[in-house]
Parts: sequence; C-alpha cells; structure tokens
Amino acid sequence: MKPIADVTPNTWEFLRDPMITPTGFREYDARWKYPEGINLPGVTALGLGLGTQMQMRGIEPRIAVGNDYRDYSLAIKNALMLGLVQAGIHVQDIGPAITPMAYFSQFHLDAPAVAMVTASHNPNGWTGVKMGFERPLTHGPDEMAELRDIVLEGRGETRDGGKWERVDGVMEAYLDDLTGDFKMSRKLKIVCATGNGTAAAYAPEVLRRIGVEVVDSHNRLDYTFPNYNPNPEAMEMLHDMSASVKASGADLALGFDGDGDRCGVVDDEGEEIFADITGVIMARDLSTLHENATFVADVKSTGLFASDPVLQANGAKADYWKTGHSHMKRRVHQIGALAGFEKSGHYFLAEPIGRGYDDGMRVAVEICKLLDRNPDKSMSDLRKDLPKVWNTPTLSPFCADEEKYDTLQRIVDRLAPMKGEGSLGGRKIVDVITVNGARVMLENGGWGLVRASSNTPNLVVVCESPESQEELRAIFEDLDAIIREEPNVGDYDQTF
Repeated sequence: MKPIADVTPNTWEFLRDPMITPTGFREYDARWKYPEGINLPGVTALGLGLGTQMQMRGIEPRIAVGNDYRDYSLAIKNALMLGLVQAGIHVQDIGPAITPMAYFSQFHLDAPAVAMVTASHNPNGWTGVKMGFERPLTHGPDEMAELRDIVLEGRGETRDGGKWERVDGVMEAYLDDLTGDFKMSRKLKIVCATGNGTAAAYAPEVLRRIGVEVVDSHNRLDYTFPNYNPNPEAMEMLHDMSASVKASGADLALGFDGDGDRCGVVDDEGEEIFADITGVIMARDLSTLHENATFVADVKSTGLFASDPVLQANGAKADYWKTGHSHMKRRVHQIGALAGFEKSGHYFLAEPIGRGYDDGMRVAVEICKLLDRNPDKSMSDLRKDLPKVWNTPTLSPFCADEEKYDTLQRIVDRLAPMKGEGSLGGRKIVDVITVNGARVMLENGGWGLVRASSNTPNLVVVCESPESQEELRAIFEDLDAIIREEPNVGDYDQTF
C-alpha cells in the first residue's frame, strides 16, 4: 500500500493506513511532526523502505537501532523496527541512546547500517530518523531521495529472515571509548548543561570520569524540556549556561543538544562562544599537533578558518562546504581532513582523534584535553587570542517547507548579480558563493549568508564583520531588506 498524506488523526484510516508527509524526507535525515506528519503505520512503511533500500544495495541485512528520550520515541522505534524486520533485516536494538552512541554502535557491533530515532533539537512534537550505511557516513541527498521514492511509491518489499535482538552493554563500551585512561592534570570546574535532554544520561558521567568537577545544569532527564529546548546554538540555552558560569565560578560551560551530537561553549567570563569560533580555537590547537592539516568548515562559519595567522603559520588549509551533518561528514571523509566544524555545533573529528562522525561528548573530552595542554590559559584567554570578529548567532526566519527552496532561489538570483557592483553595510560585494544558498563576501572580509534550513521550515541567516558590532548590524539589515522582498518569509526565531 502506498503511503498517503491526507489521512487525519482520530479516524479508522489513521489507525490502519500508512500516512507520511513527503516533505519529511529532507536532505540528510527525516523529520516529521508526530502524529500530524506521520503516523505509526507510516513509520513502519519507512522501516520497510529502509530495509528494502539495504536489500537493493546488497548490504548485509543487519542494522543497529536506537532511540532518544522523548516519550513517544520508543513507539516510533518499535514501529520502525517492525518494518525493518518485515524487510528481512536483523535488527540489533541498542536501547535508548544519544545519536553518537548509535553511530559508535556501528563500529562496536561491526554493523553495516544504523538508524537512530530522534528529532535532535527540534521541539517536542517532532520525530525523525538519522540513518546511514557506510560508516561513519549518513544518508545524503541521493540516499534520501532514493528512500523517499521507495517509501512513497509503495515499493517496500517483505522478505523472510528478519529478526529482532536486544544488545546490551553498548552504552558502557561507548563511555569507555570516549574516556579511555585519560585524566585531567589540571583542575577544571565545568557547568554541564543538557536542557533535560538525552545527553543528561551521558555528559556528566563522561566529564567526571576524566576528573572534571561538574556543576549540573538541567541534567535531570525530562522529555517535557521544562527549562528550554536543548539547542546549544540558541541564545536562550547559551544565556542560561552563561548565568550558571557566573553563579558557580566555573572555568567554562559545555552544553549539549537533544540527541547529544552537538556541543556549545561558554567561557569563564560568561562569554558565549559561537561554535565556529570554538572550532577555530580547536583547529589552532590541533594544527600544532598535526601540521599541514585540512579543516572543513560549513558556509555558516567564520572566515577565520582561512585568515587566522596561527592556522596559516601551521600550514592549515580551510575548505568551506555545505551546511549539514551528512554533507560535512562526507566532505571530511572525502578529502581526508583532520576535522570538520559546523556553526551549529556539529564537529567531525577524524582519525586519529575520533571516527569522523559528529559527537558532542567527544568534543567535550577534546576541549578538556586542549585546556590540559594549555594549563596557563583559560577559555577566555584562548578566545581573546583570536583575531576579533563580530558575528550573529544563526538566525532563522520562518518559511514553509513547501516554499523555502523556491524562495531561496529567488533571493540568490537577486544577490548573485550584485558581485562587484552592490554592497552590504556600506562594503562592496566582491564575491557571491552559491555552493549552499548565497554567501555574500565583502571587500573587508565581512560576509552575509542566506540559505534554506534542511530540518525545519525556515531560512537561515548569518553575518560577520571584522570591524565592529555596528557594521555587523548594518550588514544584517541590508541583507534582511533583500530577504524581506519575499512576502512569505516570516519572523525570526531570535534576535541579537
């Protein structure tokens, strides 16, 4: 039976028939509002489609599956696993998990595939699946398009041989892998903030194992998220982390998103360090240990990856690439980069540091190791050592999923001809990079970006100035004026 998109809740058909909204198949994972966008029979159809995709590609029919802590995620996972078993897949259920633990389980169990039921940092009421075949990679646009067509066209095929197996011990193996025998040689007091998300079961334990004094901040598991949505890119969470640092006298704060694959940082002065700037601090340290390294940064990230004199002196090369965890993982793997850094807080640490997938817990350990290697430096010292830039947080004006890509294209078509002629914030536009939306480069190194969100019904806007906060606001206001020519673009989710 083909999934349909016009079944409504509280009907016989909703209980019986698979319902999937097509827009839930996104660039690199799947996200729906539940149950408005997908019902449980629809999730089973998704599992049948994913299993069929594995069979079509000749992949060994075995997959590791986990779920986050949201109250409905277990029901979603059970429905997904039912479909996978129907497709003839051996399901290895690792239980509740953060996303990087699911990625780790692929290596730990030598599993050829992984599926993690999570809506990541999306508010409650959302669900989704992050999935992949070729570790440490996850589905990109091609794989997602293929999966979408299999599911929506009803081409999922049932086969014999499927089974379910509960696998215990993965969490302990994951924690051991993260910490090893490393212990801090300097004292560190760290605010650990999880926003009551799934990472609350992991992050405080990881930090304590390596000898950190932990100041707990909203680390009681609570799927209602009573304090704020766990998203370390959002100013609400960062402000709360800052207040906790100031109240406790901690050396820094580390914050984790709903499924634990991202990490945010606030320094000892309570200064919120956006993740791309933290990435430059880490890249500086790593480039002293690994000369001539290549670092991938997403197009939302600071220009310092290319212009920082310390990185240049260490022979580091910068590669700017498409935003999105799947795009970035693939790029790091493809070009043999040492690490990838995304402004959202996804970091991709490759061998010999990590395994190439995004893991907020691994980032937390590596930041502690960085500070251990620099015992005379505070986090604020490391921030102040960088060339000064002013940048916005990631700003997300509403734009409906069905309209956002066409809307973005019209904006890009207006911006592209401004190269060499137009200006933002009084600065001449010297280039317009369209690898992922439009990154408008200015004559003094400033820039403004507009792109479409891959996960939510929004556009994404980020700006940076090397001159001043006033110039930053001028760049943003000029870019926003162009965006506002589109009447279907709504309000921003936050201000700066």
